[in-house]
Amino acid sequence: MISNNIRQLVQYALDNELIKEEDRVFTTNTLLELFELSELEDEDDFLEEPFSLEETLKEMLDYAVAHDIMKEDSVVYRDLFDTKIMSKLMPRPSEIIHTFWEKYKESPETATNYYYKLSQDSDYIRRYRIEKDVKWVTKTEYGNLDITINLSKPEKDPKAIAAAKLVKQSGYPKCLLCVENEGYAGRVNHPARQNHRIIPIEINDQKWGFQYSPYVYYNEHCIVFNGEHTPMKIEKNTYVKLFDFVKQFPHYFVGSNADLPIVGGSILSHDHFQGGHYQFAMADAPIDDTFVIKGFEDVEAGIVKWPMSVIRLRCKDETRLVTLGDHILTAWRGYTDEEAFIFAETDGEPHNTITPIARKNGEVFELDLVLRNNITTEEHPLGVYHPHAELHHIKKENIGLIEVMGLAVLPARLKTEMEQLEAAILAKEDLTKDETLAIHADWAAEVINKHPEMKEDNIHEIIQQEIGLVFAKVLEHAGVYKRDMVGKEAFMRFIHTL
Repeated sequence: MISNNIRQLVQYALDNELIKEEDRVFTTNTLLELFELSELEDEDDFLEEPFSLEETLKEMLDYAVAHDIMKEDSVVYRDLFDTKIMSKLMPRPSEIIHTFWEKYKESPETATNYYYKLSQDSDYIRRYRIEKDVKWVTKTEYGNLDITINLSKPEKDPKAIAAAKLVKQSGYPKCLLCVENEGYAGRVNHPARQNHRIIPIEINDQKWGFQYSPYVYYNEHCIVFNGEHTPMKIEKNTYVKLFDFVKQFPHYFVGSNADLPIVGGSILSHDHFQGGHYQFAMADAPIDDTFVIKGFEDVEAGIVKWPMSVIRLRCKDETRLVTLGDHILTAWRGYTDEEAFIFAETDGEPHNTITPIARKNGEVFELDLVLRNNITTEEHPLGVYHPHAELHHIKKENIGLIEVMGLAVLPARLKTEMEQLEAAILAKEDLTKDETLAIHADWAAEVINKHPEMKEDNIHEIIQQEIGLVFAKVLEHAGVYKRDMVGKEAFMRFIHTL
């Protein structure tokens, strides 16, 4: 069986151009060494069998467990070892970089198509796990919001968690975004990256890296990161960098999480952006109110019809957007409006920042500036402009860049909880008596009253729709200015200070 698996995997690598025919024998021998074999058994008719990368790797891992080649049989150790298997099929970084830039000469999109496919074929992006994510679209007053329940990150088993605590803490790589991850074997408390390749790019005359997220929440979900391990900071140069990337890859949008806790939503210790080839609901959202800022009459400016507080700037000259974006950022950093419960700082702690998103729309550059504030109170200890407690049964985590734009990344627990909830509702059970479902009881009662037509053949779609509407409320809570008349007037008070 293992000989068959090796032959299948080598053929897979050839079919997907990870290796060339001249590499067949060499690659076969590296896999023989990995599995502590001296030769292949007689050839089977393996090519006639349907090939599944997931199933083949599983069989190879089972063999490694049975023959004590793997340390332990757990999700963490299997992920470490199957990455090691796939590393035997990988071209050197220099080869991939050369191919990428050769294809870039044809077009930026040709280059990213090649690199995205390679990132999937190498199993760095595990297609078979991504496919397990639950996804749907909810129609709201703000447009069609994307809702996902993330199942692609495997949960660690108790043994692995215990083992991770015993592992000596290492400062290498410093974080998951550092260039030193490329080719790294990993350990029980750090994922393996031997099948990971980084494309070096230049952003604002600095060395940066370009890669895809292994958990691709949307099409071609990429990460652009500083070559140095340096903290995130939203400043004028942030806009310069964003547009520098967009000019190099005009078919991609790119944005940055904010640079403060709570509203940051990601790794704040390493300067990075996220982008991709995807049209989010926020990008499609229309302008509610237009305005003109003195000295920037050439820039189209307006407030976006969106649950969060978004200023959109449009101009063919991106340098004008950089200058105006910095002007707005500076004004917002120091802005206080007690009536609207917006404070620039309390006790020396800054609260105001921005989540910026850049894109090119035809010949026009666009810059969306999402106003953020991370102040907390006794009533809202996780943040005033954060999902409030009544929504935590669906979403409690921070609202980062991806969700700001209209894509919910909901916890894996919801899949099982919603299945149980649907069954309990149909059986007319008392949800408050169930330890797991009690947190959903009040919300479920509202849903039941709202949908008297609910029955077995439509309950799933109704629950999904209502979860999507909760996400819309999550974004409303995260907005510093509410969508009512009082909120709109307060928003315009800030605009008038510019």
